[in-house]
Order: sequence, then structure tokens, then C-alpha cells
Amino acid sequence: MTLAAVIAEIEKLYFDIDLDAVAAWKARTHQKAIGTLPVYVPREIVTAAEMLPVGLMGAGAQIEIIRGDAYFQSYICQLPRSTIELALTKRLAVLDGFLFPSTCDVIRNLSGMWQLLFPDTFVRYLDLPQASGAVAARYHRRDLEKLARELGDLSGHPVTNASLASAIARHNKNRAVLDRIYELRAKAPWTFPTREVYLLLRAANLLDVDDHTRLVERYIAAATRENRPVRDHTRVVVVGAFCEQPPLELIQTLEAAGCYIVDDDWVLGPRWLQGPVAPGADALQALANAYLAQSVASPLKFEPGIRKGDALVETVRARRAEGVIFCAPSFCDPALLEQPMLEAALARAGIPSTAFKYAENLGQFQVIREQAGTFSDSIRLWGAA
Repeated sequence: MTLAAVIAEIEKLYFDIDLDAVAAWKARTHQKAIGTLPVYVPREIVTAAEMLPVGLMGAGAQIEIIRGDAYFQSYICQLPRSTIELALTKRLAVLDGFLFPSTCDVIRNLSGMWQLLFPDTFVRYLDLPQASGAVAARYHRRDLEKLARELGDLSGHPVTNASLASAIARHNKNRAVLDRIYELRAKAPWTFPTREVYLLLRAANLLDVDDHTRLVERYIAAATRENRPVRDHTRVVVVGAFCEQPPLELIQTLEAAGCYIVDDDWVLGPRWLQGPVAPGADALQALANAYLAQSVASPLKFEPGIRKGDALVETVRARRAEGVIFCAPSFCDPALLEQPMLEAALARAGIPSTAFKYAENLGQFQVIREQAGTFSDSIRLWGAA
């Protein structure tokens, strides 16, 4: 498959707010699909129940929000209003249930709103542990066991230890190929532009995990064959966009301003766990342990005894980045409350940073381009911003 063909496929999936790809998968497999809100849900359990986990990340600027504005106050992020708009306009009707992870108060309220608006639809709020140790692991395993039972009842395919171990292996392979593309992009960001890598990540929201793994492998093979020019850009890490996603044009704007993005935290769902999960004799316990011990550093997870920002500094150094861009949605409490602690860690390490906010339907990017361009230029000229 040519690079142009792969890009055309992932662009089509990005703009598929009517979930036509999901409907086609259901028609082909005669199985159910479960909508998942950002950031982390145990997608392996959905797969083990022979259902398709479908990542929901709003609609960007593709629809005008009218009904959604009637359900939420104005001083919260855009994502819940956009998601409600998609549901009330029947664009999510192909889904058979919804999982809402404990991301923030807004997502918690959205799950309650969903139960009021769609009382006959399967809705599950995932109260993820905010502690570590044996007690947290037992709690999380019991909750995962309950979720597995509920999803098995919904799909008609009970989740067994064997089916879950198989699903974990499939998702391990997907995580490995995503890790590979991030490593390749860090080494040669001109060969793997962030716009294309981002579209690949978003494709994981709509595709069966095996289909997505093959798609990423095809992209790597096709992109590697291209002879793209190397530019004098500054290597940066982008953080803060883990839930409500930036407009695609904003990502392009950052690169056009002279920034090679060598790491980021958007579309964390498929990349939430670091390294493979070994299912062993108790696959549910393995998943619970992996969440506690192998999940990426995030504002959504309390980690006692770990100083905020150390993981970001480590990422900057591992990716040989020269600076950090804080790119967070307006009114995103988790991102904006953590940002001062991350900035302090960067200052201690002598790493420059800059910050701005966005909304998923943002349409003006010139100011951001000027700010990112100035940040990039100052690093190249003087080594600090």
C-alpha cells in the first residue's frame, strides 16, 4: 500500500463522525460496539467480550453545537457538549453501550447525563483507583471483574481468562507497534510528520485492534520509503491534550511554526500502558496491576511518593527534546492544575517551555503559530526561551 493510500484511509476515519466504519464492522461481524470516553478504559476486556471499543473524542469543528449547549454550563471544556450533540443527532446510535472513566468531574457528570437521556442504554462509570499497593490492586480487580461480567452479558460472549489473555496479547502487539512509531518519529521526525502519526492514533478509535496494528505497520513501511527533506526545526514535547483533542489544523500549525513534535500525550487510550502486560494465571489481576504500575504519568492518576514533573523531564531527555509546549483545552482542570508543577520541574532541569490553550472547534491559529514560532526560534538562536 502506498503512503498516499494509507493517509487517505486515516483521513477518512478521522472525519467519520457518523461512525460508518463501526457500522460496517458490526454488519460484517454481527457483534456489538461500546463507546469509550477519554482517557483510559480497559479496552482488552471489551475485546475479550467480542465487542469493538470505539473511542469518542467529540466532533471538533465538524458540527455546530446547538443541543449540547443546553445541557452544560459554558465554563467547562468543549468535549461533553460536543459528545451530547453527536448523541442527540443520532450519530452515536450504532453503539450498544458506553464506558465513562473517572477522568474529571465533567466526565462524571456526562455519565449521569447519559443515563438520564438514554435510560435504556448500557452505561458504566469506571471509578479508577487513586492509590497504590495491594488494597488498590484488589479493589481494581473486583471492579474489572464486575465490568467483564456486565460486558459478557451484554454481548452474549462471557469473558474468560483465556479470552482475556488472548485480547491482552492482541493489544500488547498494538501497543508495541505504536511504541515503535513513536521511537521512529523521535529519531527522524521529518519522516513521520506528527499530523500523520496523530491521524494513525485517531484511527485506533474506530478500528478493530488487529486491523489497526496492520494499518500502522503499513504506514511505517510506506513512510520509511519516502525521501522527505530534513528541516531546521526545534524538537519539542507537547503535553496537556490528553482528553479533549486539539484541532488537526493546530497540530499542523505547530509543525509549520518550526517545531518537530517528538512526544505528546494525545489519544492516550491505546498507549496508556507502558510495555506489555503478562496475563499469567489471572488475566484480570494482571490488568489491574498493570494500571497501577505500568500506566503513563498523567494528571488523572494520583501517584504518591512521585514528584510531579519528573516523568516529563525524563521524557524530554529520552526524546532529546529542546523544549516543552503546554497545549491544554480551556477549562481543563486536570491539565491546568498540574501545569504549574510541571513548569517548576522543567525550570529545575533548565528546560524551556511555553503555554497556550485551545478548544476542539478553534478556528484561528495565527496567534498560536506566532507564539510557537517565537519559542522555536529563541531555542535555536539562544538555546533557551
